[in-house]
Amino acid sequence: MRPKHFPNLKKLAQHIRDVLGDKKCYLVFAHNGTGKTRLSSAFKDLGKKTGADTLYYNAFTEDLFTWNNDLDGDAERRLELNKNSRFFSGLEGFAIETRIRPLLDIYADFGFSIFYDEGYITFSREVIKGNITETEENIKISRGEESIFIWCFFLAVAQLAMDGEDAYSWVKYIYIDDPISSLDDNNVVAVACHLARLLKDSELKTVISTHHTLFFNVMYNELRKDSTVKRFLSKNNETGKYATRDTGDTPFFHHVALLQQLKQAVDTGKLYTYHFNVLRNILEKTATFHGFGNFSACIKQDPADLDGAIHMRMTNLLSHGGYSIFEPLEMVEDNKQIFREILSGFLEIHNFNTELFGESGGGQS
Repeated sequence: MRPKHFPNLKKLAQHIRDVLGDKKCYLVFAHNGTGKTRLSSAFKDLGKKTGADTLYYNAFTEDLFTWNNDLDGDAERRLELNKNSRFFSGLEGFAIETRIRPLLDIYADFGFSIFYDEGYITFSREVIKGNITETEENIKISRGEESIFIWCFFLAVAQLAMDGEDAYSWVKYIYIDDPISSLDDNNVVAVACHLARLLKDSELKTVISTHHTLFFNVMYNELRKDSTVKRFLSKNNETGKYATRDTGDTPFFHHVALLQQLKQAVDTGKLYTYHFNVLRNILEKTATFHGFGNFSACIKQDPADLDGAIHMRMTNLLSHGGYSIFEPLEMVEDNKQIFREILSGFLEIHNFNTELFGESGGGQS
């Protein structure tokens, strides 16, 4: 299919609306800086001609929540809601926290309370002190935890729209722009699969844009292909015009996207503890594909470790830590070296296209 060209994002947004006339979902992959967030705003603005028809998640959604950190008392920290937004206008009577909690429990371990009349949220966390479990109230959650909370809040509201509740009957489209910026790759898969399940049961039209290859790939493979359009969006910086083209039937592969990111982490030296979990995930899937019963079969034998036992034990040990997905810890240098050796050996014995990994090639560390 030949690329389609658009003079501006408004024309592209209108094209997407036209395509969704007989399709259910429109997936957009684009690199950062191309204009994904501006595209979501252009799409939303077109709906305002009839009074608003789009429930959207993008950078502006997070701006509806602002912190009051109680700088004077340093005790009553709260996340305040912009009650003037239509996003919150239909929540009365739905006890939205009962819808948020099961979603949030998938990704986080903190609690929250919503004060509707006053328009704010407080957070809490259970902590163990000695033999006693206590609840710390009015805590400040991390930036990553805040993002995942807002994402779960959005999903709960979106579910109200999907269920056809009168308060959200104005919603005809759901537009989601990059919801996974604060998650590691394993949880990206979880978010994508969960989102896909919700959308499969919905009659609403959906647009999803992302710069994350793994997220894009999982979404495309989880959704019904006959009702989903997938496009790569690019911009000509000289002319300011935009183009979309079909990504093909298999736009990206999970393991290739993961390997690219692991190789980039090795090249930059920015290796974090959770990268061992991702590496083990790849080793296990490769072993299964080749018919082996254990991932150790995919670890290259080293002259100093002929049966691969050391690297296998280290992978076992380092991939089972309770590492935070929101505040990742950098590996110590010894563990970085072990990681480099295992990944380098894996890429040497499995012949991937070296162009996927840049000029350094796939088998070099």
